[in-house]
Amino acid sequence: MPRTFNPEDTASVKRSKVGVWDLYEDVGTKATKIPMLANLETLWESVDCLPYVWRMIRDISNIQGCMTYLFVYAVLEIGLSLLPALGVWYSGQLLQVVETAVEKRTVDKEFLIRIAIGRILTIFSIRLFTYVQEKVQIPLNLRIKRYYALRTFWAMARLDMPTFEDDVVQQQLQQSVSHSTRTSIAWDVVSTFLKIGSSAMRLFAQVAVLANVLGEQRDGSLLLLLTFAHLFVEWLSNYHGMLQRSGVWAATTENQHYITSEGLKRVVSSNLYRKEIVAMGLREHLWHQFKKRAERLGDKVTDFWEEYFNKRRQAALFFQFLQDPLGELPRIIFCLRAVQYPAAIPMSLTSLQLITSTVQGFSSSLFELVQKTSRIAEKLQAVRKLYDVSAVPNKVEDGHLPFPENQNNLLTGFEIEFRKVSFGYPGNEALALDNVSFKLEEGQLCVIVGDNGSGKSTILKLIARLYDPLEGQILINGMDIRTLRLSDLRKATSVLFQDYSLFPLTIGENIGYGDPAHAYDIDRIREAAKLGGCEEFIDKLPDSFDSYLERPVNDIYSNLPSGTSKLFGRAVSHSKIRKISGKRAGRGLAEGKNALSGGQMQRVALARTFMRSLVAPEPAVGLLLFDEPSAALDPTAEHELFERLRELRGNKTMIFSTHRFGKLTRHADMILFIHNGVIQESGTHETLLRKENGEYARIWNLQAQAYL
Repeated sequence: MPRTFNPEDTASVKRSKVGVWDLYEDVGTKATKIPMLANLETLWESVDCLPYVWRMIRDISNIQGCMTYLFVYAVLEIGLSLLPALGVWYSGQLLQVVETAVEKRTVDKEFLIRIAIGRILTIFSIRLFTYVQEKVQIPLNLRIKRYYALRTFWAMARLDMPTFEDDVVQQQLQQSVSHSTRTSIAWDVVSTFLKIGSSAMRLFAQVAVLANVLGEQRDGSLLLLLTFAHLFVEWLSNYHGMLQRSGVWAATTENQHYITSEGLKRVVSSNLYRKEIVAMGLREHLWHQFKKRAERLGDKVTDFWEEYFNKRRQAALFFQFLQDPLGELPRIIFCLRAVQYPAAIPMSLTSLQLITSTVQGFSSSLFELVQKTSRIAEKLQAVRKLYDVSAVPNKVEDGHLPFPENQNNLLTGFEIEFRKVSFGYPGNEALALDNVSFKLEEGQLCVIVGDNGSGKSTILKLIARLYDPLEGQILINGMDIRTLRLSDLRKATSVLFQDYSLFPLTIGENIGYGDPAHAYDIDRIREAAKLGGCEEFIDKLPDSFDSYLERPVNDIYSNLPSGTSKLFGRAVSHSKIRKISGKRAGRGLAEGKNALSGGQMQRVALARTFMRSLVAPEPAVGLLLFDEPSAALDPTAEHELFERLRELRGNKTMIFSTHRFGKLTRHADMILFIHNGVIQESGTHETLLRKENGEYARIWNLQAQAYL
């Protein structure tokens, strides 16, 4: 059984106050205060992720050219880890030169020149290795990033509706795609392991060489020990000052003044509410309400992390008391030895300088090592999530039977039957359909009528098999819909939902994707647009079919002169800075002066449906599903649409859902009147009008009176 976290469990959860926030921490998972031990404990908990890391390494090895780049990168990393130690060795040799000069008053010039040249070559090699490594990293990162971008894209694209809507799956998806766009999770893990290895190697080599160089020097070991002690205390101080909370915890606030003030800030900072603020004259009221909350909050810290880090920094003051005295001890010892042994001043001074410079040089390596090890577990979990997303099983299982068995059946449409079907959406206790049964013959025109929320759209979604019913059976041409191949069923079906979506792509692509095989055939796209009634207004747009409904990539620019209204042919946004120091341009026709109306957007969606069902050179679909296709159309456009559909559908089965009663219902072979998920009446228009006390007849007459 999965472990749970319950803030109300006082036995295992500790509650504390952080400003206006209530912090709840799981006592059982509270991280130890020993930094490296905490890192090792967290790493041990992630051992089960190692098979995924091995799988990742095998995948990377199969990417063309990656292993060669990776080998070169690793060799350079090893070189960069050993070269600093070589620099320390050369410094030790210089120390011997000084010692010889003090004792014998002679200097081996040839040896000194060799040491100086070696030291210079070491520094140059570090720069060269770093430069080459950066050059190698770019193509390596790009190839790995491209491979996993394709993998993640497919992992998300393949998910069906109930799986995609699952909260747990959504969390997995967000975690797998929330990584930096500049790199990839896989490369981060590989580079992190290499950096940890090189940092550990660099530290060990430098300490070993430095200890060997100073081993025979008077007070060398003591000075080395004190310098490292100062470094360790400095590290502990920084660790306690910047350590982020780990383990299982949660924080919430019930401070109404803070909650309301945050809501008020959103109201005045977002353009979503601006028209209400202006039209209702709310600015004074909002100002006074925000001021009152601010005064009530007073000096209470409202930012959780600000208060948390303040407390951590206060806890770090103890280590800072030790840090400064330890930093002065090496100098004090040097002065005492200088008084006791004046002749050793040059040697002691040189030793002190060597220790200080070396420790400063690799202190950053130590901090990097601790930081990298603290994030190993996080990165291992990220790799596991990356592969887990690809393995998420769809809840709608694929069938095994080809459909249709004969492609000529597409010309005559399909037979559809619901047998006692019940369905409810996840998270909603109420049933959207309750024991629904009906049967449509091949080539019939069916109209489902009813109020909003009555279950009309749900019937179409079940026929398209976006979901499976909780109870009952759906038959297509006498076969259980669950046994049919999903790809075949969806190729043979064209559907337009009421809550349709237009992609953040060009208008031409939005229409063309109705028939992926001919998605960029402009002649067919134009024909579909003409049938959908949108060709005329599309041609009037600046970029015609190449116009973006919502441009997926925004322009980035700095603060531009206020008179600049256009840039790159697009409107300039002079709104708040959105990213760092740059601003981004408007998002396309979905926003701005040239935005399409609701009716125009629906016509584009209709054109996409026509592209799939009526423009294809050969029978492509046998079932047409339309969910409120005229909701945003004016009466003239609605009439033209219905006439066009009736003329072009041929003998294909067509199902409409609508809350309007009109000309379409008069021509229907079957009308299903649905209310609260239950089909109350069915039959032709004439039959239902003649039904005594019929609800369909009552609503028909009620709507007809509006036109009398």
